[in-house]
Amino acid sequence: MNPSSKTIDELVKKAQEARAHSYSPYSRFKVGAAIRTKSGKVYRGCNIENCSYGLTVCAERVAVYNAVSDGETDFEALAVFTEAKDLTPPCGACRQVLSEFSKDLVIILANPGKQKELKLSELLPMPFNKQSF
Repeated sequence: MNPSSKTIDELVKKAQEARAHSYSPYSRFKVGAAIRTKSGKVYRGCNIENCSYGLTVCAERVAVYNAVSDGETDFEALAVFTEAKDLTPPCGACRQVLSEFSKDLVIILANPGKQKELKLSELLPMPFNKQSF
């Protein structure tokens, strides 16, 4: 199921709002994300950095973890918002985490001048999955 344009606009707005809470003193690269469940709930996340870079968590995973910690695991769409010149897709780790819940998740990449919609399966065509082990 593809989300409506109203849903997409709402997610982009929520991701943009989440970006304002980014804790990114090292990279100064602020990212916001918002994920919508099939039940209609929206969960936000922002990137949270740490001086030990491996402990940094991306906005997309924060949004997913917020949803999962609330009992939600059935997702419809995720928006990622930055103010970078180019659209910023989820990193590999985020793609793998997202694929745990939905390989057909709609991903909306957005910045102040551009927006693009694609499927997670386009970004991660061969995820590690339960059948892999």
